[in-house]
This record gives sequence, C-alpha cells and structure tokens, in this order.
Amino acid sequence: MSRAQPSPHSPGGFCPLPAPWAVSLPFCPLQYGLYSSFMGCFVYCLLGTAKDVTLGPTAIMSLLVSSYTFHQPGYAVLLAFLSGCIQLAMGLLHLGFLLDFISCPVIKGFTSAASITISFNQVKNLLGLQGIPRQFFLQVYETLRRIGETRPGDAVLGLSCLAALAGLRAMKSRLPRAGPAEPLAVRISYLIVWICATARNALVVLFAGLVAYSFQVMGSQPFRLTGSIPRGLPALQPPPFSLAAPNGTVPFLSMVQDMGVGLAVVPLMGLLETIAIAKAFASQNGYKIDPNQELLALGVANVLGSFVSSFPITGSFGRTAVNAQSGVCTPAGGLVTGALVLLSLAYLTSLFYFIPKAALAAVIISAVVPMFDADIFLTLWRVKRLDLVPLCVTFLLCFWEIQYGIVAGVLLSGVLLLYSIARPPIKVSEGAVLLVQPGGSLHFPAVEHLRGAVCSRALAASPPRSVILDCCHISSIDYTAVLGLAELLQELRGHGLSLAFCGLQDPVLQVLLSADLEGFQHFPSWEEAEQHQPGAVPCHRDQSKAILPPGSCWLFFKQLF
Repeated sequence: MSRAQPSPHSPGGFCPLPAPWAVSLPFCPLQYGLYSSFMGCFVYCLLGTAKDVTLGPTAIMSLLVSSYTFHQPGYAVLLAFLSGCIQLAMGLLHLGFLLDFISCPVIKGFTSAASITISFNQVKNLLGLQGIPRQFFLQVYETLRRIGETRPGDAVLGLSCLAALAGLRAMKSRLPRAGPAEPLAVRISYLIVWICATARNALVVLFAGLVAYSFQVMGSQPFRLTGSIPRGLPALQPPPFSLAAPNGTVPFLSMVQDMGVGLAVVPLMGLLETIAIAKAFASQNGYKIDPNQELLALGVANVLGSFVSSFPITGSFGRTAVNAQSGVCTPAGGLVTGALVLLSLAYLTSLFYFIPKAALAAVIISAVVPMFDADIFLTLWRVKRLDLVPLCVTFLLCFWEIQYGIVAGVLLSGVLLLYSIARPPIKVSEGAVLLVQPGGSLHFPAVEHLRGAVCSRALAASPPRSVILDCCHISSIDYTAVLGLAELLQELRGHGLSLAFCGLQDPVLQVLLSADLEGFQHFPSWEEAEQHQPGAVPCHRDQSKAILPPGSCWLFFKQLF
C-alpha cells in the first residue's frame, strides 16, 4: 500500500502533501505565523534569563522547517513538539555547557552579518518591490537590477519612517532628565517626549496605518499593504501524531521517518540561534544568561506551542532588536507582546490590512542596524589577530546561510581550542640537565608532541643530556599521556639518560604513582631534582626558550599573530 497523503480538506486546514515529483510546493496559511508568535512570549517570561529575547517564528527557522515538512502544517506542528522534547531533555540533563563553546568572535560575526542581511531583506519592502528572492546574494543582485521599479509612495513613506525613528531615538538619548524641582509643565512635557521616544516603533506604525487608510478612503492606494489575515484564535489540541488521507492515514512513525535529519537539525539550529541572540544582547546590555535555563525555556515553548498549532520557534533577531530598542527592562515584556498577538488574532486582524509594509521594514531596519559592530574587527586585530579567523568565517558564511555561519564559526573556534591543547607551549632551560616545562595540562593529543620535543632536544645535545620535567602547570593527566611518559622513560633509559619529575600536583602525582612506572622518580622542586642527577650543573631559567609546535604553517601564524 502506498503512503497515505493528507487531504486538503482534512480537519485543521492542512495543505496537501506534495508528491516527490511535484514541480511546485503549496504555501501554508499565513495565520500559522501568528499562531507561533504568542506561546513563546508567555513561556519565556517565566523561564527565560535574557530581558530582550523574544521567541517566535523566524525566516531562517521557517525555511528549515519547510524543507523537512513539505510545507505541510501537520508535519510542522509535530516537528515543534518533537524539537521541544529534545531541547527540554538537553536542559534537564544540564547540557547547556556545550553552548559555552560559542565564542565572542562567533557571536559578533553572527550579529554583524545578521544585521546586514535582515536590513537588506527589508529594502524590497521599503522600495515596494515584489518577487525578490530570499538568498542574500541573489537578493542584492535582483534589488539593484530592479531599482528602477521602485514605487514612489512606498519609498517616500519608508524613508520618512526611518528618519522619524532615527530622530526619536536621538531625542531619547539626548533628553535631559526633569528633576523634582522642575515646574509641573516641564515634567509633563518630559514625560510626553519620553513616552513618544520610547514607543516610537508603535507610533510610526500607527501613523503609517492611518495614512494608508486615508488614501484607501480617498480611492487610491500608493502603498503595498500587509493584507488580510484570517481572524480567530487557534484551537487548543494535541499535535497531530497521525494525518488523515484519502487512502488511509500517515502514522506517527512514518511522519518521523519523513522528517528524517530534521529532528536533529531543527532543534539544534533553533538552539544555536537563540543562544547566539541571547549572548549578543546580554553582552551589549550588561547581563548574563543561564544556558541550561534557556534550553528549558525554548523546549517548553516549543512543546506547549505545538498544542496551539505553532511550528518550531526560536529567538528572533529582528523582534529582539525591536524589543531592546523599545527599552524593555525584564522578560515580562513578553506578556505584553503575547497578549497583543492574542488580541490581534481575536479582534484586530482586519486592522492589519492597512499597515504598509514599508513602515514595518523601517522599524526592523532601525532596530537591527545598530547591532553591526565595525569596531570588533579593529579590536581583534589589535588584541588577538587569530580570533579574526572565526569572526570572518562566521561573518562571511552568514551571508550564504546564517545557520552555516554559526556552525562553521563554532567548529573553527573548537579547532583552534583543540590545537592549543594538542600543542601546548613548552619551555626548555639549557644546561647539563634539560629542564622542560610544559605550559598546560597534559592530555592525549599533546603527549606525542611533548615526547618528540624532549627526545629531540635531549638526544641532539652533545653529549646527550638527562631531563627534568617540571609539571607545576599540569593540573590533570589521562591514561594515554601516562603511557606516553612511560615510553619516554624507556627511550631515554635506552640511551643512558634519566627522566625526573618535579612540581607534581596531587591529582597528577596520584595517577603516576598508581601507574607504577618503572624508573619513576619525583621531587618537590626542580632544584632538588637537579641535585640528584649525575654530573649535573645548575641550569638557569633565564636561559629558557620556547619550543614551537613543528610545521612551517604554525610558525608563520605565530609570527603573524
């Protein structure tokens, strides 16, 4: 029996599931975006740790979900439930520490690229253009190619809204505070100006809507409007664990198989996007977030959202930026946002028809442009040039796909971190006995590097010299490193040389004693160890020099950075 496909007339208004050979895919109803916009606000108000973050549908997440759910709402709602369960399990298992591997250069690269891509994505609405693709580079090409098709009404309104928003923001930043001693009229004037500047986004949208409505009444409409949205609240019901179809049903296991790797990609990408946004705004506004709590908040929001026909949600960069620019002080701002969405669904969807797209574009551009941080490139060039690599990789790849940029930046930062663990700095003091001092903990990726560095220096000397290994900086060691040290002891003994240890910390000493290494000897300090080496003369630490990891590429980077 062939796979049953959902009926376009099945309960819930699901779109038909396209066959694999279908040329075009149907679009799902617009109201599902609003259904996904309020539950995250309420949940994050209770469980979130970032005052600015707003959870909801995003363009990135929508595209990801559509690629794994065939533009089918039933699949998307089930994916929200399963993604939430995965994120919730990660939070309960306290796996939030994994998100600490998202470094500051990755965050800055993401936010700077996102501010550009989101801003340019709104240029088409600002100019009244239609049919512009979503991919950034195609978007730039098509926008510039069709700049002559700009609608004057949209362009004038959009630029006017941008100017008004910029003026109100500057007014708020320069507004002198009215003290208690000021006259009542001055204090009232200050309050009026402060409210207008703080609520500038709502005022600009309201004003633009009134202008559009006025033109509609007069019989002409120079603006592209938001359009009609179906009215009504979503039904409170469990996510669909099976779908009705003309020739049977699509069972739960088949739906899970259809979504495939989307069950891993969607929750992880949603998590990365949320944490990246939360960290960016936390750094900008001077507060901290709890990654485990963020996992719980996102997981609960997706699970509960699936009961009101929501598809997977994540942190929204644009709405979070608008939230921050509006001066929100606590996550309780989500109560207002969620309540307004519910109110709009129940009563105000007809009024959305008259909101010009150019005005909304101006609000979003005004909010995200300040997130571009040009100074970070100069700062990293001055402070740590090697950190420019993950920054630039994240920044450039985010113009292709934001999720690829974040993943590439995290992986590259991890590679740089692992390389520093695998190739710790090693200092060698010259003398009749070589004093070798590793600069960090000794784990299995680094043991062969240490062994090669010690043997090459000890055996290359004329005559060959014994070695003292100063372990004062080594706080932990693993079994592979113990085996490597045992082989180093045997190799030096085979050439008539000795290897002594000094400055061992208790955890490391206990591991080495438990291993019962043949010929193992340790001393409290390098001076005592030196005295017990035959034919040794005092060596001085001011003769020390670093051994760099082998490889001309690494030498080049060390000299450059």
